Amino acid sequence: MADTQDLTITLVSEILAADQLLKSRLARVLPARMELSHFSALNLLARSGGERTPAQMARMLHLTRGAMTNTLTRLDTAGYVHIRPDWDDARSKLVAISPAGRRARDEALAAIAPVLTEATAALDDTRLRAALPALRALRQALEAQPEA
Repeated sequence: MADTQDLTITLVSEILAADQLLKSRLARVLPARMELSHFSALNLLARSGGERTPAQMARMLHLTRGAMTNTLTRLDTAGYVHIRPDWDDARSKLVAISPAGRRARDEALAAIAPVLTEATAALDDTRLRAALPALRALRQALEAQPEA
């Protein structure tokens, strides 16, 4: 049991360290006034190809509704998203990426691509593909656990 616990702690420590280093490097190369949360929201909307509610986006990005509202307010102010009432549910809103938002997302993606390439340069495709199932399973296990 102690070996499993030590292995788990080592794995989580490595993930947290890599997460911190990657976020720091990405934040440095993002276009002016764009934060990682902004890019994540724009990327989600660009990839989904449609409208999403703020609650759906918060769930998909693992954010609180308050954090998502803050991010969407900033993106709306910048003209990167369109937020409209949901005609089927007056209590809800729908969010779509604007043409300016798509351009900003594409610019950010071009800026972070070299950082991602450099970060994974020491790993060949075989090692990258081998890591994905374990990381995906860990994420799914965490998603399935109720929050305390």
